[in-house]
Amino acid sequence: MTCAACAVSVESMLKSVPGVSSAGVNFANQTAWVEYDPALASPESLQSTVRSIGYDLLIDKENQEEEQAKAQQQHYQNLKRRTILAIILGLPVMVIGMFFMDMPYANFIMMVLSTPVVFVLGRSFFVNAWKQAKHRKANMDTLVALSTGIAWLFSAFNTFYPEFWHQRGLHAHVYFEAAAVVIAFISLGKLLEEKAKSNTSSAIKKLIGLQPKTVLRVKANGDTEEIPIALVQQSDILVVKPGDKVPVDGMVTGGQSYVDESMITGEPVPVLKQENEKVFAGTINQKGSFQFKAEKVGADTLLAQIIRMVQEAQGSKAPVQQLVDKIAGIFVPIVIGISILTFLAWIVLGNDNAFTHALLAAVTVLVIACPCALGLATPTAIMVGIGKGAENNILIRDAESLEQAYKVNALILDKTGTITEGKPTVTELFWSNDKASTEAKVLYTIEQQSEHPLAGAVVTHLEGTASVALEHFESVTGQGVVASYRHKKYFVGNARLLAANNIVVTKELATQVAAWQATAQTVIFFASEDGVLGIIAIADRVKPGSAAAVAALQKAGVTVYMLTGDNEHTAAAVAKQVGITHYKAEVMPSEKADFVKLLQAKGKVVAMAGDGINDSHALAEADVSIAMGKGSDIAMDVAKMTLITSDLNSIPKALKLSGKTVKTIKQNLFWAFIYNVIGIPIAAGILYPVNGFLLDPMIAGAAMALSSVSVVSNSLRLKMAKL
Repeated sequence: MTCAACAVSVESMLKSVPGVSSAGVNFANQTAWVEYDPALASPESLQSTVRSIGYDLLIDKENQEEEQAKAQQQHYQNLKRRTILAIILGLPVMVIGMFFMDMPYANFIMMVLSTPVVFVLGRSFFVNAWKQAKHRKANMDTLVALSTGIAWLFSAFNTFYPEFWHQRGLHAHVYFEAAAVVIAFISLGKLLEEKAKSNTSSAIKKLIGLQPKTVLRVKANGDTEEIPIALVQQSDILVVKPGDKVPVDGMVTGGQSYVDESMITGEPVPVLKQENEKVFAGTINQKGSFQFKAEKVGADTLLAQIIRMVQEAQGSKAPVQQLVDKIAGIFVPIVIGISILTFLAWIVLGNDNAFTHALLAAVTVLVIACPCALGLATPTAIMVGIGKGAENNILIRDAESLEQAYKVNALILDKTGTITEGKPTVTELFWSNDKASTEAKVLYTIEQQSEHPLAGAVVTHLEGTASVALEHFESVTGQGVVASYRHKKYFVGNARLLAANNIVVTKELATQVAAWQATAQTVIFFASEDGVLGIIAIADRVKPGSAAAVAALQKAGVTVYMLTGDNEHTAAAVAKQVGITHYKAEVMPSEKADFVKLLQAKGKVVAMAGDGINDSHALAEADVSIAMGKGSDIAMDVAKMTLITSDLNSIPKALKLSGKTVKTIKQNLFWAFIYNVIGIPIAAGILYPVNGFLLDPMIAGAAMALSSVSVVSNSLRLKMAKL
């Protein structure tokens, strides 16, 4: 496709196929989506329809990305070759046309050089224009074919029959240089566009590059075999060696290793993976090797979902783009109309050279009015914006949310897993004496054997401590654990456990416990028969960046609300810690959605950020929905934006990115429109009566190419933007 009008043509042809209920075409990333009834339509029927108007549709399911990349690369190389040849042949034509018009056989030399440029190197413009015309459609190719074809025919006539004009007292002007250079300039503009478009989709290519091509599978006899990733089935046992990428999502069945999950979580510290722990496609194994059972393969892996989300987002149209598409659809016929009116006006109002000027002006109008810049204005900015988001751990699923986000003035945050880590963590460990090394080993061993959910937090905190051999271990329901080591009793549990065993808590420790409990932390006591050895504070820790993110949002004029199903005491402590003044505790999932509606009724543009299934209803209701990347699949499916890091600071970044993208779109549209508003009247000859200026078609071609390149370059500036 060569312009936005092409995309409109393809879209309308797809929609005309019996059985198709809806379709959309994105010019910037050369993709189409179609919703159809398989009983009435097939991919092949859609393909033949698209081919009938001069395009092609790739429906290869196995290696779709590779095939598309190969086709685009081939197209780019062909375009490059044609552009270089057009410039080589067009340059001498331009030099002769501008400086050596009076040299012998000048017209014939220019004709010989320009003919292959127009009809061989520019053949695609004429072929596509004809295919469009057969379906009563017009696009940018129509403008180029009409302008260069008429200029060449007019010049050829003047070369062979100059006396026709000489008899009328006029000079027989030729415009071979205009026809040749317009093709060369437009081809160069297209080449730069193609290069820019391949840059905008680099985020997708980086993500696809995270998938390994082959994997090691364990056979029934225990041997391993290397197979293509496409052949991996669910329940296959696969081997991951040091330095390898994890090929699919699954569960570790043997061995252990640290895995770098930064591509999914944004966390730089590798995570220890042991038996029964999940691993994800695209993550990188560090030093050890392990075996795991494949659970999600192919399009079901988390990485494949992330790639699909980015592709869907880059293919989606912002509301402003739908308006631009409508304009592009009627733009070409209007321009042809203006060109004809220009021709007639010159014939009626012109002087002695009226016909020549009429033809020249009509051709120039056709050349300068190409709607490329208009068609590229929105999709290139959206694509670069979404790519920039992906680089900053922000996955944007549709263009509308990117266009809406900068308007957000109310943000609702879930507490657990969004503001906080979402898992219990040891925040403080206070020992009663300095000689805590033996006691630490005993505590570590007891908590390793305990099944209490909070025991895991202590084990994690004391990781690396040596274990000891306990003589006795007993769990006391509702109180804690009693164990023996070297004939001495040890207790780990709550205050009730200590009271039941007549262990006294000193005044100093009691003060510390009260202080921790005031900040909604759970306290665990570790004691022996002689007294309390240590106290441990456990809480769902607030993420390091949460307070800074809330402050940044409030500074940007966004009112932040916290909703949680947790108790009032904990909610108040967390809200105070991060600087949120508006919060609600003990909120049911449906009440979260009702609160979103309440704010919307007050005229607020509401964003909701959450990570759990309980947030999905509210996420669906919000104007802009943001899922935390470590959250549930449902939350990620519903949300229009997903943060693949646990850091809340990505939210102000996402809102800032939205503002910058919308600003870029507006700049692009301004330049595209103002260019045509100024360019078309000048091309029609409006300045001629004032100062005798008549725009040369060759300069118009250069200006047209420049407008597209300026729009794409402006979009690519977003890549350098600071968030």
